[in-house]
Order: sequence, then C-alpha cells, then structure tokens
Amino acid sequence: MKASVQGFQDKQAGSGALFEDIYLLEGKRTPFGKYTGSLSTVSPTDLGILASRAAIEASGVSAGDIDQTIVANIGQASTDSFFLPRHIALYSGAPLESTAFLTQRICGSGIELLGQAAEQIALGKANLVLGCGTDTMSRFPLVSYTARQGFQLGRPEFADVLWEALNDTAAVPMGCTADNLAKEYALTREDVDAFAMRSQQRYASAQAADFFQQEIVPVEAKGLLEMADYKPRKYRLNSREAISADEHPRLATMEQLAKLPCVFTKEGPTTAGSASGIVDGAAALLVASGDYVRANGLKPLGKIRGFASSGVRPDIMGIGPVPSIRLLLTQMGLGHGDIDRFEINEAFSAQCLAVAKALDLDQDKLNINGGAIAIGHPLGATGVRLALTCLKTLQRDNKQLGIASACIGGGQGIAMVVEAC
Repeated sequence: MKASVQGFQDKQAGSGALFEDIYLLEGKRTPFGKYTGSLSTVSPTDLGILASRAAIEASGVSAGDIDQTIVANIGQASTDSFFLPRHIALYSGAPLESTAFLTQRICGSGIELLGQAAEQIALGKANLVLGCGTDTMSRFPLVSYTARQGFQLGRPEFADVLWEALNDTAAVPMGCTADNLAKEYALTREDVDAFAMRSQQRYASAQAADFFQQEIVPVEAKGLLEMADYKPRKYRLNSREAISADEHPRLATMEQLAKLPCVFTKEGPTTAGSASGIVDGAAALLVASGDYVRANGLKPLGKIRGFASSGVRPDIMGIGPVPSIRLLLTQMGLGHGDIDRFEINEAFSAQCLAVAKALDLDQDKLNINGGAIAIGHPLGATGVRLALTCLKTLQRDNKQLGIASACIGGGQGIAMVVEAC
C-alpha cells in the first residue's frame, strides 16, 4: 500500500480529504501553564522546540529524516516570530535543506497542520513531517498599529491583542457565541456549570492515574537550547521550579461555580468557570508515510483516516464541529456509533454541550479525561493536543476510532478521524 489522498468538496457542508497509509508516530507536549504563570516568560518558539525535541525522541526517529516542518502559532509573542517555523525546525534537528512553514486556522490550526502534513506525504512531497502547535498567550502584546504615522500629543493608540482577539469584529465576541448557542439549544446555567465541573473532575481523575504524564515533557526552570551552527537560545521560567504538570486545572463545586458572574452577556450563562482557560504551551506530533514506518520498523500511535472543515455563522461559531464531523463521517461511510472516543475542544461549556446535543453524542465517549475548561486552550497547540490525547485514550481503552474536533473563531469547524494501531 502507498500513501494516498482523496479530496472531497460539498458546497453546502465543507471540504476535506481521506487518507490511506498515513501514520501518527508519537507526540509530546509541554505542560500548559496558567495565564502569567510559569511558562509566561518563555517564547512560543522555545516552547515549540521543547515539545518537538521530545516528540522526536519519543518517536525513535532521526531528526535528520524530517522532510518538512509545519507549525501553528496564532499570536506573535516574541520579536523573532517571523522566523518561528524555521527556528523550531532547525533547533529540533531538522536538516538545513528541509523546509518549514506556518499554518493558521485559529483554534483549529493544530488539526489543520496534521491534515496538511498528511497531504504533503500523500502527494509525495515528504515521508516524515514534524507538526507543532505553540502559543504563549500570556505574551500576546500591547500594540500600536498607528505609531509610525504619528499621534496627537498625549494620545498614543494601543490595543491589547489578547483581549481584542476574543472579539470577532464581523459579529460578536467569542463568549457571546456560546451564550447564543445556550439560548438556541435551551441550555441552562446549571447545565453549563455541571459540564464545567465534570471537565475538572474528569481531568483530576485522569491526572491521578498518571494519564497525562505520558504526553507531557517537563520544562526546567531555565535552559539553553543549542544546535550546531546556530546561536544558542536561552529561556527562563516565571518561577524557580521546573514545571511538570498543567497549571490551570482547579476543582470547583456547583455552589462555587454558581457564584461566578456572567462574563459576556447579562443573561449568560457563560462565566469564567465555564470557559476554556487562557494558557501557554506547545504540542508536537510526527506524521509519516507507511513506507517510512515499515522501512524503519516503527510502531506508530495510529493512522490519520481523514479530516474536514466547514463554515458556520460567526455568531454561533461554536457549533462548527457539527457540520465538519457529519461531513467527514458521511464521506467515510461511518456513523456516530462507529466512533469510540470524541475529543472536542471545550472552548466554552455551552458550546461543547450544544455540539453534543446537536449530534446526539454519548457523553460517556466525550472528553472522558476532561477538556480545555480544565486543561486550557493555547490556540495553536490545542488541535495537536486533541489528536494526541485521543490516540492515547484509544490505546489505553483498547478502542479503535476517535475524532478530534474544534470550533473556530469567525465561524468554522474542523474534525479529524484517527485510528489507533
């Protein structure tokens, strides 16, 4: 069997591709650090290098075999951001002659880059691709877009990119889209708070069983990232101790959640407790052709079977996973019942609940280790984390098929079907 791809398009539902003989070898991620926490002083480039080096080591491949590097990064958070994909590739050990580029589909970028990696391999443009998603959201800058043109005395214009990025200027702020879905799907404050509490509880149970330690690489308090022929890179955490676990998770009772004020609309029901965490982190996966896997005697995590993306109304962007999942399953001749595990990004409780309700999902298959309400949502890294967690869960539970999916700001959705080996 040779790696192959078959594209598809439905003007009413979206587009995507189905794959044969494309594998996900292994992946790693940094811990996800809380807002202005331990990782907030580390550039997304350095986080990406740390995750990528760990993924390469865990995969048992030679970095010298990497043909392409595809990186997702949403917020430019260091002065050398223009070089971010290339620097991650070079400092991870990819050959000088290999190429690197950036992809951006906001919250779906991590899934998108894996799909693009599979396409590059199926087209014969690569045998081994390093995929990495990274964001240091704590470092999203304050900017002045007009300073070069001058400003009135005492009236410089600055914007908080992190805050402004949460507002779709074509429609409404992201949190309002969740509240809109709550109204459309008749979700109560108690519904969304219960989902948030369950996410935290499920994460705590998985963490107690050391589930997440298999995908996390600890980050030392300070480090020197060196690679022959290039200037060394230094980083230092915003703490004196190394970080080896996610910082954002926090157990809360229904009583505690009920006391939180609604954030985006007066009616709610979205609060800080039922929204994904703003965090810093990176995740990486190696994507390979079947020929490469067999030639090197590798045991991969699983296969990429297909992915799809769809457009939806911007004011209910959180419903995006619904059409993309439906389209992909239809193209593959599968039903919801054929999928053993769903990893759907928890941008907001109301959003994820609306998706589950629209698809009539068995919630015992959905985010069974918790989700972004507990772990956090570093925009560029989340999709890679979803795919990695999905495959690790399938392996642990001796199951076969999983879906990683995310809604996307601006009104899109993306989904990927993976199969455990």
